[in-house]
Amino acid sequence: MVGLCLAFTAIFLALGGWQVQRRAWKLDLIARVEQRIHAEPAPPPGPGRWAGLSQASDGYRRLRLTGRFAHDRETLVQAVTTEGPGFWVMTPLHTDRGFDVLVNRGFVPAERRAPAARLAAQVEGPVSVVGLLRLTEPHGGFLRANAPAENRWYSRDVAAIGQARGLSNLAPYFVDADAAPNPGGWPIGGLTVVKFPNSHLVYMLTWFGLALLTGGAAVYVLLDARRNRVKETP
Repeated sequence: MVGLCLAFTAIFLALGGWQVQRRAWKLDLIARVEQRIHAEPAPPPGPGRWAGLSQASDGYRRLRLTGRFAHDRETLVQAVTTEGPGFWVMTPLHTDRGFDVLVNRGFVPAERRAPAARLAAQVEGPVSVVGLLRLTEPHGGFLRANAPAENRWYSRDVAAIGQARGLSNLAPYFVDADAAPNPGGWPIGGLTVVKFPNSHLVYMLTWFGLALLTGGAAVYVLLDARRNRVKETP
């Protein structure tokens, strides 16, 4: 009994220590992202950096892109936002640096999904876009897989969208455009939710609490056994 309690105590202490490390990592990530989203916009990472991009080092980095939109290769991805249900408008931008970046121009409701319902925003000339770097969202949404052949998209899967739209030199990330208004008012940009769940303190206290309970149980069993031996001694 004592050995089992001590074994569980060690396990709970290890899990609590792991949560301490996870909490420190999460707080550092939150601080870094908060700094990035308010920094001066940087140029988009080019092909030489694509292989080394990661959420920890590049997620939500503020970028400025210049180039021309390829509106004929636009993709609509289902979305639920503070504006209600609808679609993200994902449009390739042919950058002046020679590669393409998929830009999430913002949200449109179902009645604005057709380009004809927002013609003013179909800008043909050079544009400049400021937004946040986001890593690709492969495969699909929760319990719903993307269906490129049917043009049904539930996540912003950059590689799959690029393949479906015939984009051969596409960056492996997309950019969420900021709240700068588009001509005609649609799409609505700047709806990126920058929020990271951080329940590690609760988990940490839970594991350390369980360690205290099992450790206390082991001490109680040992003391009880000692008292019994004393009573049995003639």
